Amino acid sequence: MAPRTPASKATAPARTRPRSSETTPEVPATTSGAVAQATTFEDVPLTAEIVAKDVSAWFSGRKVLERVSLTMPAGKVTALIGPSGCGKSTFLRTLNRMHELIPGAEFGGAVFLDGHDIYDPSRRITDARRNIGMVFQKPNPFPAMSIEDNVLSGLVLTGQRVDKSLKEQIVEECLTKAGLWKEVKDRLRQAGGGLSGGQQQRMCIARSLAVRPRVLLMDEPCSALDPTSTRRIEETIGELASEVTIVIVTHNMQQAARVSDQTAFFLAEQGTPGYIVEHGTTEQMFDLPKDPRTLDYVNGRFG
Repeated sequence: MAPRTPASKATAPARTRPRSSETTPEVPATTSGAVAQATTFEDVPLTAEIVAKDVSAWFSGRKVLERVSLTMPAGKVTALIGPSGCGKSTFLRTLNRMHELIPGAEFGGAVFLDGHDIYDPSRRITDARRNIGMVFQKPNPFPAMSIEDNVLSGLVLTGQRVDKSLKEQIVEECLTKAGLWKEVKDRLRQAGGGLSGGQQQRMCIARSLAVRPRVLLMDEPCSALDPTSTRRIEETIGELASEVTIVIVTHNMQQAARVSDQTAFFLAEQGTPGYIVEHGTTEQMFDLPKDPRTLDYVNGRFG
């Protein structure tokens, strides 16, 4: 597959279609048209299916992902597991075009949000990132900004204007969904940087929810947290699953088994690009996988 145009060489997010013989067929849309902008916070869009088709990725000409295809069902939690360096986080970043921010990065394939290709040149990159939010490995709040303003910052960055009463509602509802409201409701004007690591991560989840994403990507969101904070984040994931499609990268097999509905096992062997060995329901992947390498990995025999 021919790579798309490197993001670092483009003045705007650019994309080169695969050669005609390799063009990925369009996935039938499961909803009509683009997502309409909600007029009130209650008008939250439905969760969305996200489909990766033959996704490949390169860094400075080195291929790191090999034609990965995966369907992540609407309203479900999909866990991406595998050893370090097998392309899980890179794949996650291609799902909302964050991959393009890395100098020398290239992309091949397609990513469909309810049947609509987010890499289509006619679609704005900001739309992809509003509909497909992301929570990173380490909490990344604006430390000098208040808790309230941290939650609302995504709205500002995406150009969404809301009145004061709606802002208050958004802050309360998003912090409640992130499991943080009761802990911070009396200090919303205090700096977000003063929260503990686990609280900061939940605040970042609330910030992502404020722009009403249809999909939430989580890149090892608990790796830097203590067991108590990890448990609270996992509870939050379970509570959010009915409202937003979640894709999570984790190295914690127990966590993957606890929070996900389906699991995909990535592997990169002897310097080859990462690929999916197999995927299926989490129960199947942990109890009766088809590939012996999957069984060895989930049981801690390598990785």
